[in-house]
Amino acid sequence: MSLSIPHRTRIKICGLTREADVDAAVEAGADAIGFVLYEKSPRHVSAARAGELARRLPPFVTPVVLLVNADEALLAQALRSVPQALLQFHGDESPSACAEPARPFIRAARMATGFNLLDFARQFEAAQALLVDAHVDGYGGGGQVFDWSLLAGLPASVARNLILSGGLHAGNVGEGIRHVRPWAVDVSSGVEAAKGVKDAARMADFCQAVREADQGLDAPRFATAA
Repeated sequence: MSLSIPHRTRIKICGLTREADVDAAVEAGADAIGFVLYEKSPRHVSAARAGELARRLPPFVTPVVLLVNADEALLAQALRSVPQALLQFHGDESPSACAEPARPFIRAARMATGFNLLDFARQFEAAQALLVDAHVDGYGGGGQVFDWSLLAGLPASVARNLILSGGLHAGNVGEGIRHVRPWAVDVSSGVEAAKGVKDAARMADFCQAVREADQGLDAPRFATAA
């Protein structure tokens, strides 16, 4: 006999820069809050500022620090300023560079035709999760949706650790969940009033759309033998 366990898709809201936005994201039901420590991003905050914002988070809401080819000094500042953070590597970091801080980490994968996600997953087997995003010029997904069919047929060992990102918003996240069945979803520009300025209503709508998608799934994401 098997015991069906309904899957609750986790929610990460990324690129927060203001106290009010952090509070609103928590109120909406976010499980993780992302802070971007990449100077070329319009959502950039310093390591010290990320620490200030992360201290507003209640228990069981995880701060995530996003890094892009960070030098040793910035990485050290991030570790000091947000000591409880999950690291998210979004650049060209090697497996050894991601593992060096000895912290749980997420590795971003830039999806495109011909990209071998299985090989990428093997290289970054130490990652707690793989965040799949659109492949655009520069780093980050540019608020664009990629072809979700690229994720078809993945083995459970990879599929169960996916974070779906790239152009998500309240209007399409349900479709993404039904199509990909990810462990979590990640949103940034899709809940903004302006770059780096989140909209409380859009965040609430996004989280509600995720909950509704979970309730409407025909079958649970995973089953546990009993």
